[in-house]
Amino acid sequence: MNEAVLLLMTAASIGFIHTIVGPDHYLVFSAMGKANNWSLGKTLKVTALCGIGHILSSVIVGVVGIVIGAQLLTLVGVESTRGSLAGWALLSFGAVYFVWGLRRALRNKPHIHVHRHGDVVHSHEHNHHGEHVHVHEHQQKSVTPWALFVIFVLGPCEALIPLLMYPAAQQSAGLVFSVALVFGVVTLVTMLGAVGLVSLGLNKFRFKGLQRFSHAIAGGSIVACASAINFMGL
Repeated sequence: MNEAVLLLMTAASIGFIHTIVGPDHYLVFSAMGKANNWSLGKTLKVTALCGIGHILSSVIVGVVGIVIGAQLLTLVGVESTRGSLAGWALLSFGAVYFVWGLRRALRNKPHIHVHRHGDVVHSHEHNHHGEHVHVHEHQQKSVTPWALFVIFVLGPCEALIPLLMYPAAQQSAGLVFSVALVFGVVTLVTMLGAVGLVSLGLNKFRFKGLQRFSHAIAGGSIVACASAINFMGL
């Protein structure tokens, strides 16, 4: 009984810590929400969708491994491979989004037109790209949540199987379910809380003069998160 309680407490602790330490769990969603002018509700909805997929993918791998009697090292290898693929996929997504955002910002550069009507001279600032938004740009934005979902489903919760599910399996199937549930709930709640706080903070800044670069900034933020994962092991 004491071991079961310890595992459940460990599950909650690891769920919280691994989420806070991994900036991809919240900065990615806050940056994309800000760039695309998503409401806080939509940002949290996308976060929840990706978070659930992220957690369930590792739970499924762990359950299948336990049922078929797979060696722990084998499953750790599978999760490590999934983590590498997800890290590079996130980096690629961020790089592509950054380039797209930068090109969009440069095309959307405002300029001044001067008009003379007899003795009256007036000017106004505008941009042509903003006045004629193409359909494919709306389509690209709508694809973004699903691209993030695929990447997060591919990404594993590395600590879940070796530190929680396999030790729990030595006692009972019920405990495996319990530690997975506690870990998943704490991870998801932490993700939503962090995204909410960061998003509210970003909404207080208008970034006047940099608004047209918002997509490029979001892409750069994702590249930074993915680089920390791939090269620093976060």
